[in-house]
Amino acid sequence: MILQSYHIPRICSSSSSITNHACDISVKKGDSFLKFRTSHQQNLRYLKSIGIIKPETTTHRNPSPETIAHILSTVDFLKSRGFSEPDFPRLAFLCPMLFSSNFHPTQIQPVFDFLYSDLRASVQESCFLILRCPAILESNVEFCLQPTLVYLTTLGLDKLNSPTTLNAHLLNTRVDKLEDKVTFLQSVGFSHKESARVCARFPAIFGYSIHNNLRPKFEFLFKEMNRTIQEVTDFPQYFAFSLSRRIAPRHYHLKDRNVKLKLNRMLLWSDNRFYTKWK
Repeated sequence: MILQSYHIPRICSSSSSITNHACDISVKKGDSFLKFRTSHQQNLRYLKSIGIIKPETTTHRNPSPETIAHILSTVDFLKSRGFSEPDFPRLAFLCPMLFSSNFHPTQIQPVFDFLYSDLRASVQESCFLILRCPAILESNVEFCLQPTLVYLTTLGLDKLNSPTTLNAHLLNTRVDKLEDKVTFLQSVGFSHKESARVCARFPAIFGYSIHNNLRPKFEFLFKEMNRTIQEVTDFPQYFAFSLSRRIAPRHYHLKDRNVKLKLNRMLLWSDNRFYTKWK
């Protein structure tokens, strides 16, 4: 048999982990083509090694060569945006749509544009924010991410490009849910300016339940402790402490000794220091 010509197109990832192998070999003889896909098993092993395909997936459930090529193109796209191989297990687990056969990277390019341009996050900061909340990639830029950024900035929050878990989840929260917390603060006596100041100084408040956290602590603050709104404005971290395990026990301990402290001194000290000081 005489092989008259060879055609070797690449369908695989450019990753160094799977280089130096032919992805698709076409051998032409006359008017017919014989195709040998020699890289399928290598690509399959690669995707399993980085956590996109489960290692225990049985042979008959493995994706087709075409689907694998499609997934590899997504891997290449994400790598070009700063992600590395250790990041893929988390992305695949929390955002599996990225590696589905009907996904195309153009669907999430607007999110990267938002992070780079609107948020002014660096490539590394953008990757870290996404890894802390991969659901950002599924958010609509026009109707969620941009309005949320504007609203948070209006309240006085800054450095939202800092790659913290809190910032990642705040950016992925719709404005109406953020407004609920501000509305609640105003309902218990804060002005809009005071509400904004509390949120800017303690943005974790947006993640707290009004029913299970904020309202019970406010009621205890006003009814049992006889404290004022100004004290919470000065120390909004009050909401971060457990009502049953720290706030109430320490309040009653001080009340029995006829001692009144500022909220920060009452709550920030360790148990050992607090109860040693106020025996």
